[in-house]
Amino acid sequence: MNKLLERAKELQPELVENRRWLHSHAKVGFELTETCAFVEEKLRALGYEPRRMSKAGVVATLGKPGSKTILLRADMDALPMKEESGLAFAAQGDAAHTCGHDLHTAMLLGAAKLLKEHESELNGCVKLMFQPDEEGTNPLGFSGRQAMLEDGILEDPHVDAAFSMHIWSNAPYTAGTFFSRKGALMSSCDTVTVTVTGKGTHGSMPQDGVDPINAGVHIYQAFENLLAREIPPFEQCTLTIGQFQSGFAANVLPETAQLVGTLRTVSEDTRARMKQRIEAICAGVGQAFGVQVKVTFTQGIPCVYNAPAFTESVMECVEELTGRPVGDMEVPLTGSDDWSEISQKVDSCYMLLSAGTAEEGYPWAHHNPKVTFNEDVMHKGAAAFCAVALDWLRDNG
Repeated sequence: MNKLLERAKELQPELVENRRWLHSHAKVGFELTETCAFVEEKLRALGYEPRRMSKAGVVATLGKPGSKTILLRADMDALPMKEESGLAFAAQGDAAHTCGHDLHTAMLLGAAKLLKEHESELNGCVKLMFQPDEEGTNPLGFSGRQAMLEDGILEDPHVDAAFSMHIWSNAPYTAGTFFSRKGALMSSCDTVTVTVTGKGTHGSMPQDGVDPINAGVHIYQAFENLLAREIPPFEQCTLTIGQFQSGFAANVLPETAQLVGTLRTVSEDTRARMKQRIEAICAGVGQAFGVQVKVTFTQGIPCVYNAPAFTESVMECVEELTGRPVGDMEVPLTGSDDWSEISQKVDSCYMLLSAGTAEEGYPWAHHNPKVTFNEDVMHKGAAAFCAVALDWLRDNG
């Protein structure tokens, strides 16, 4: 076994302990006071001097300042939902780690310990980024990635390369397998809100009003036709309406209706074209049905992009570390991650780590209240964080 991986395996009990504390103390968005304090305490115990950034982010560095710098990132936030996993350490409040960010944080803390043990070998600087609100739950639409970018996470010291990973339950690869791809890895994501305003009236006299529900239904159907007839079948693009809300009584024709959904693409050209067509469809339906239609796009993030040369080197590094091939994905994922903006600014690689398949007893998808993750893979994540930093700085520092 690789010596670094062997050492990481010795840390497995500590990784699990940290993960379970984080899991049982789940918090969302920027409300991570306990989480940040926990991370900072662990880092200080290792000899780091962590600093708070963007209210609920934590940053720490080690190595040689003034030289090349690689960023390692883990997200820390949970989701606003109740957990139904049945785990002994399940969160009891209204937040739950159903996307595995507790494992990410614990793995990066493990990597921080490994890196300290190898600090003399670092031919450059490593910056550790513990990020809040990856899930974008902030009602103001201002995510953790955006806050930390605006506060200078890529500077002081300047970041030259960046690496992150995501644990994956119900994965297409067996537990402990890393997988990724060069180029586009995940979709862009824009929240689409369509507000239709008509004229309310008594339900017995629809002729005296203007029905926003009818117009909203035609907009919904036109969106379905847009995907079916204007997007090539081999091109990844989804437009999903998750909310359609209107009215409050059976005998009242309401004044407004609202549709809210997400647009996801892996091509910026398709993303721009879809936005134009959504606006054109809504304007046309508005004119045809005599309603006012307002379209807004919020929470927009581009696709996660893996720099080909850097990603190739990361895949080779992880294969050498684990002695197992890294899965090379044929097509991008339709999910999204706000790591995307960092991936557009510096050479980056985002890798996935299987935490179990359905056949291995992990059938639930992320964000499901019953989802669980195989903790046994965590030492591999910690070792990969460390190995990628050591290797990249050796070759580029």
